[in-house]
Amino acid sequence: MATIKDVAERAGITVTTVSRVLNNRGYISDKTRKKVYQAMKELDYRPNAIARALAQNQTNSIGIIVPSLLHPFFAVSINYFELYAAQHGFKIMICNSQRNIEKEMEYFDMLRSNKVAGIILCTRSGEVEKYLGYSFPVVTFERSISNQIPAVLCDNYLGGVLATKHLLESGCTHPAMLNGSLHVRLPADDRAKAFIDICNAANVHPLIFTTNEEQFDNRRYRPEIDTLIEENPEIDGIFASSDVIAAQAIQACYKKGIRIPEDVKLVGFDDIEIATLTTPTLTTIRQPIELMCKYAIEIILQKMKGEVVPIRTVLPVTLVRRESSETTP
Repeated sequence: MATIKDVAERAGITVTTVSRVLNNRGYISDKTRKKVYQAMKELDYRPNAIARALAQNQTNSIGIIVPSLLHPFFAVSINYFELYAAQHGFKIMICNSQRNIEKEMEYFDMLRSNKVAGIILCTRSGEVEKYLGYSFPVVTFERSISNQIPAVLCDNYLGGVLATKHLLESGCTHPAMLNGSLHVRLPADDRAKAFIDICNAANVHPLIFTTNEEQFDNRRYRPEIDTLIEENPEIDGIFASSDVIAAQAIQACYKKGIRIPEDVKLVGFDDIEIATLTTPTLTTIRQPIELMCKYAIEIILQKMKGEVVPIRTVLPVTLVRRESSETTP
């Protein structure tokens, strides 16, 4: 069985350098790193992960806790978390809490017991005090829970402003918003706040319909959408707080013979893949999901090194115009 000494001899470098590559410590050139990995491959060398974890008091793994693996936003996010973790020599461990606070805490404790390097927490729980006081590297994603834990999120208020202004500037006089649950205070609630503020500034009545947390799990928003349309036939513009909700609004309007964008203009939020798969394609607010994931990984690594990191990293959003709000002359 090959040893670390064998790897060093095959690569033509010192055992210390091989150790630094394996432990991802100190500066190592790409050329040296490739030589080590090639030697490991040729010798079929497998580092003892358990021994390394005990020696370093951590593994080269980052834990990710999400409320639902079925939600497209988190599926996209996990893809980018893995991409940027791998670039730094880390693996990810994914935990699906199914929006259950007990399960979330069990996963949190399990990841710490397994000596992960840090945890990225995508929580929808209202019991945030459970996470306060940890010196362990933790970052929240699209959620800011305290001034003790770094958060990475998009500018949700700006997104609401851009979406609402776009509807009004497109000629909508009776806009409505299909919003997520307000049961838990989330940064995404600022989308609704912006909708209200912009409508009030334009002397337009802001009509908001909210969904519940159960619908976040099963993504069945049609009952609320149908009710909104049936009880408010004057609506000529809809701002949906997610692309998933917006896609179902397109379906509901189609079933009722309502033309988009001729009769109702529609704007979503996220700019995930579904936005380009609907007919018509969806005008939406683009979250910089990839960049948000990159920053979350980097903050974990910075905290591991004891560096000072920003408590809130807020990234700008942009309006992406597509067919659902653009009437062709």
